[in-house]
Amino acid sequence: MQHTRPPASRKRTHDPACSIATRGHPHTASADTSKTLAVEIAHRPGGLLAAKIQLKHLSVVTTEDYANRPGGAQAKFLAEVGEAEHNRNLTLTLQAFRDFQAGRQPAGPGARDLVGFFKSVESELLKGAAAPQIKHGDQEVINLLSQRAGTLHLGIANYCWFIDPDKALCLKLAQAKDRSHPLAGMCDSARCPQATHHPCHRAVWASAAASSRTFIGKIGRSQKAEKARLTAEAERADHVVAAIDAALTTVTGGAHGQDQ
Repeated sequence: MQHTRPPASRKRTHDPACSIATRGHPHTASADTSKTLAVEIAHRPGGLLAAKIQLKHLSVVTTEDYANRPGGAQAKFLAEVGEAEHNRNLTLTLQAFRDFQAGRQPAGPGARDLVGFFKSVESELLKGAAAPQIKHGDQEVINLLSQRAGTLHLGIANYCWFIDPDKALCLKLAQAKDRSHPLAGMCDSARCPQATHHPCHRAVWASAAASSRTFIGKIGRSQKAEKARLTAEAERADHVVAAIDAALTTVTGGAHGQDQ
């Protein structure tokens, strides 16, 4: 049997520069080609979905990455996370203020500043009150607390009120160039002037003190340096626990106690 070649006009050619990555075919084109196409389509009205269909992406998130387009599913998720964190901070700040009103003071190096702020909020509430006995609703209080709540960062065993980067001990220790946020991993809340301790943190500090003493009992006599380090950590944790307890039980001077 004689075999003949197909006519030259019927010969198929493949130009790698013209192909794109699809769900059912291997990725034979450069990423730049697909990315350029995605950008051109996605930035038109309704184009993000059109680009997803054209490129046969399984998820629109992939198309967003190709198009480098803000405002898609990823941006929406980040916005939702930011809103949740903001609401959480408002709730925690409001709880700290209600504790203050009930005579339960914060502890820690930043307690004096926080108590001073709470007293200023209370003064504002009294100015706008028609009668002193009227209890203000949470929303009215939250409006006055919102700016301070925006500075709140949660530590493992403290609240960090990141108001002034120049006062942040973690940034000083790290000599950080980025001063837009605190460094939680280097937080020393027992010394930082912007850190406070509250009743919710007591269990963590008490557990830390107990753990340090457990390890002290297990190390050998020759490990004097390690024993000294653990002893210092246990004493530090005990001091924080004692300060939290003292802040909860001491109510002197005025309706809400003195500054600490």
